[in-house]
Amino acid sequence: NTTESTAVVETLDDVPEHVLRGLPEDVRLFPSAVDKTRLGVWATKSILKGKKFGPFVGDKKKRSQV
Repeated sequence: NTTESTAVVETLDDVPEHVLRGLPEDVRLFPSAVDKTRLGVWATKSILKGKKFGPFVGDKKKRSQV
């Protein structure tokens, strides 16, 4: 008696267009190194500390809330 687990894998088709448009040119979405079923954000070169990109969409959270 075996139980098969079928994980849903996130793809670029699942990412809203505004998110893709907001990525800097040196940032890409690829499979996550932490969770292979999810996409992760990967930089193709170093990102300077404090660099901002967007547009931001969503609710702003305090550090204590995340």
